[in-house]
Amino acid sequence: MSMVSKFPTGVADPGDVTAVDAATNEEAATASPMAAQSTGSRDADDSASREADASPLVRIRSLLPGLARAEQRVANVVLEDPSSVARRSITEVALAANTSETTVTRFCKAVGVGGYPQLRIALAADTARSQARTSRDLGGEITAADDLSSVVSKVSFADARAVEETAEQLDIATLTRIIDLVANAGRVDVYGVGASAFVAADLQQKLHRIGRVSFSWSDTHIMLTSAAVLKEGDIAVGISHTGATIDTIEALRVAREHGATTVALTNFPRSPITEVADYVLTTAARETTFRSGATASRIAQLTVIDCLFIGVAQRHLDEAVSALDATREAVGTHRLGVRPDGRRRTRDAGK
Repeated sequence: MSMVSKFPTGVADPGDVTAVDAATNEEAATASPMAAQSTGSRDADDSASREADASPLVRIRSLLPGLARAEQRVANVVLEDPSSVARRSITEVALAANTSETTVTRFCKAVGVGGYPQLRIALAADTARSQARTSRDLGGEITAADDLSSVVSKVSFADARAVEETAEQLDIATLTRIIDLVANAGRVDVYGVGASAFVAADLQQKLHRIGRVSFSWSDTHIMLTSAAVLKEGDIAVGISHTGATIDTIEALRVAREHGATTVALTNFPRSPITEVADYVLTTAARETTFRSGATASRIAQLTVIDCLFIGVAQRHLDEAVSALDATREAVGTHRLGVRPDGRRRTRDAGK
């Protein structure tokens, strides 16, 4: 069973409220032993605190693709104007979504807020936090009419929000368990294609620099052959924003079949990649006009990768510091003999 950041993983029949309740209860029962194995009481307290602080909109956006069609209409009503929904009755929301009150309640359960009253409270609190965070409306789409100053503001705002919201919903217990596994792995292979390949390469480079045996692959055939030689004690990490990239999913599946522990990093906790992952970490990047350019999603992925890397380095601190010093010295002679302020370095200062 996968460990997933904050989000329910069972998908019940959208027409059966009892099934939803049963799936939620079953997940709670099965998740507890795993969490107990991977973290102490302090981590549990931290996770609970982050759960309370996490935005319900982040949760809804990440679960949207896996919701039933009627529930998706409710989600869209909420996402379009959350502050308004916080003030509206369940009947008004049902009418706006062209569905029933029962479906609204089912939607609330599916996104983990319990019921409609709890959803309204969560949305009201999130609206207050958002208003306190910024008084400018920079969350809109980039249009042809935007001047460069507006583009810079919107891009930086979206990137900053992606980092903040990713950190808020990141499951510390799951991250801790993954750090422990990576720190003690015989080998770590990282898979990603397209823009995710750059993030995979970044993780591999970071791990390699502190002496961890790691490889990153983006070619489908090489990904599969690398996965086929992994074994118990090795780790395979698959990175996919959508969680639906066939190449990455297949590589994780093969790695798992050969005994490796599999980890997925995705924006959507019910996406196909989670079905072949033992552990799942999620980002919280929003879709934008230029999503094809992988902007905020890449920043969010790199945030999680940085947290993972630093956690691993902490597990082997002396070794990591020595390795970083050695690698810094190795490339020191390939830097110009000037300091960032323009003044010339001494002969040994560039190392």
